[in-house]
Amino acid sequence: MRERGSTRLNPAQLLKAIAFAADQHSRQRRKDAAASPYINHPIAVATVLASEGEVSDEAILLAAALHDTVEDTQTTFEELEEHFGLEVAGLVRELTDDKSLEKGERKRLQIEHARESSIRAKQLKIADKICNIRDITVSPPANWSLERRSDYLGWSEKVVAGCRHVNTKLDQEFDQAIKRARETLSLNP
Repeated sequence: MRERGSTRLNPAQLLKAIAFAADQHSRQRRKDAAASPYINHPIAVATVLASEGEVSDEAILLAAALHDTVEDTQTTFEELEEHFGLEVAGLVRELTDDKSLEKGERKRLQIEHARESSIRAKQLKIADKICNIRDITVSPPANWSLERRSDYLGWSEKVVAGCRHVNTKLDQEFDQAIKRARETLSLNP
């Protein structure tokens, strides 16, 4: 799905963004039971956008690879601007939670900001939620109860409600991920 003003993907730039993100997240692990390398998540988000959402816009895919760097590492927006440009840094900024706020407030703001986000950021947010839902369905954090996983699904639906109707394929993939997750959770109490 091409957006007006979008740029065609330069594979070298995407690899540069993945390498940058891998370096920044090198000491981090996902919360899943296997403690998988954190970089798997940004790569998965970029893959969902490209493969399932048919997104070829370079800025979106670069931002997907980098979307958690400022929020979860020592990376600054200025570094992203220097290495990847203002457009990519701006997209990452749209997706970055303010970690100085309490978790409940950050979650509330994600719901609120989703409606106001750019078309590009909305697509990225949907892909991020698809990946997180798939992860907590297949390999949840060891300390996440069934109730917490179910709560995450409900919250994700509220966030994505503000992002819908910008990429039909991503909307469909999100709906399928939620459906599979709810079926799995009801089978595995």
